[in-house]
Amino acid sequence: MAKPDSTWFDMLPKNRLMAEFSMWSADLVRIADDLARISGQADLLHIDVADGHFAPALLFFPDLVARIRAASAIPIHVHLMIADVILIDQIDQFAEAGADLISVHAENGNASAGLDRIAGYGLKAGMVLKVDTPVITASPHLIRLDMLTLLGTAIGVKGQSLNERAPARLKEARALIKETGRRIVLAADGGIRDNTVPVLREAGAETVVMGSLAFGAPDLGARIAWVRGL
Repeated sequence: MAKPDSTWFDMLPKNRLMAEFSMWSADLVRIADDLARISGQADLLHIDVADGHFAPALLFFPDLVARIRAASAIPIHVHLMIADVILIDQIDQFAEAGADLISVHAENGNASAGLDRIAGYGLKAGMVLKVDTPVITASPHLIRLDMLTLLGTAIGVKGQSLNERAPARLKEARALIKETGRRIVLAADGGIRDNTVPVLREAGAETVVMGSLAFGAPDLGARIAWVRGL
């Protein structure tokens, strides 16, 4: 299937909450089936990549992203949760695999070099902040970002409750983004539940990274209609 053209980012909705589907919560035995099921429902696919060091999990690899790219035209956002020593190499591999947007962590010592590398591929660039990292840390990088993601739970662990500071952190990030005058999508990742999504949206989130809230929904169409209605 064809990759989204270079205008995909400009086509993202600006006046409603977007649904970003975390493939970590897909049926990993039947990913192709799940990709077909979410077609028309997901605004973005979220691919978590973790090395077992920077984050405790071990998650996805470039060949899988290449297969997902071949099976779906939904834009792919790759979230790199990896150590500095492999960051540039992994950006190369996931860019070649078909990522449309790659996010590095503000906590990476070579995050700036990573953003340079992403720009060299002509891809959209994002940055992610751990739940305890001050929001202002992202400020020097905003001029180069297309997405800023704030984690609302500890990194790389499923099933946690939303940190109580998450809404205030989103509001702070929203204010920083507004000062740039640029289109930077503000994303919330972690602790995404039916009772937290409205709070996160009110705080300024433009997209939420949905795991079981999407893939486990009894009626996916109704769930996404609810999200998009916020």
